Amino acid sequence: MTFKALVANQTGETILTHLVDFKEEDQMPGDVTVAVEYSTVNYKDAMALSGRSPVIRKFPLIPGIDFAGVVETSSYPGIVAGDRVLANGWGLSQTHHGGFAQKARVSGDWLVKIPEIFSTRDAMAIGTAGYTAMLSVLALEHGGLTPERGAILVTGANGGAGSVAIALLSKLGYHVIASTGRMNEGDYLRELGANEIIDRQVLSTPGAPISKERWAGAIDSVGSYTLANVLAQTQYRGVVAAFGLAQGADLPGSVLPFILRNVTLAGIDSVNAPQHLRLQAWARLATDLDLDKLARTTKVIGLAEVPEVANEILAGKVQGRTVVDVNA
Repeated sequence: MTFKALVANQTGETILTHLVDFKEEDQMPGDVTVAVEYSTVNYKDAMALSGRSPVIRKFPLIPGIDFAGVVETSSYPGIVAGDRVLANGWGLSQTHHGGFAQKARVSGDWLVKIPEIFSTRDAMAIGTAGYTAMLSVLALEHGGLTPERGAILVTGANGGAGSVAIALLSKLGYHVIASTGRMNEGDYLRELGANEIIDRQVLSTPGAPISKERWAGAIDSVGSYTLANVLAQTQYRGVVAAFGLAQGADLPGSVLPFILRNVTLAGIDSVNAPQHLRLQAWARLATDLDLDKLARTTKVIGLAEVPEVANEILAGKVQGRTVVDVNA
């Protein structure tokens, strides 16, 4: 028995992908087998397929850090055949076959049952990007931020995580400032709930170690000078949730925002987040995410189109979320 899968191999420094008929007997160990229906292409997937970052640690490997589908077989307590489940992160696309395939065999510890309100397609329209956005919102709330405290900045606003973050914050009543390099896509950001839009160039170059207070908090997917400038303009006792490095992994900033304004920098890890936090995030997504707005952020492709879309993501040409129909 075989199933369709996108497999990555490495030749020298180059990573090549091929659509193949994968043998079921070659799946990796796990106590749950899932008939995958949808996956998604995230920024991390794009980094993995390009080889820009050593995400994939063994070859050959099926990439894809997310999947959603229906359980075929399970020996894991509490998960049975017919359950609709999703997986985000863990070892997928690093050391374990991931979601760019029609089947996945994984540990039941990695799975979350999909909230009833979501289809498997919805779950991947959210994916790691949207789940990370929700983790970021939880971090802002944990730091005491409420809509009354002031505006929240979202960097990388046109991307997958940024788009979902704007939709979530807007529904929760926050005044949202969107930072983007694509000012011509302002209507898209306003439809999601952005109240203000600023050009990312005002944040992406070296700035003062501390500046005028502009926002109560921020969700940052960019890093480097952008994150340093975001921190420098955060209000007293503000909170910045950071999870990305689109501009760079460095942080060329100052301790002044921390010691003069008591700003909190909260790191967001979606890969190894504990199960109770994942369940909390997905439960909140089920109540706090507008499905109509989610639909406006989403397009669907087939497995064969994944490499091309990954390149477009790295080039900053993709708006919102890209869902992969593995059976298309």
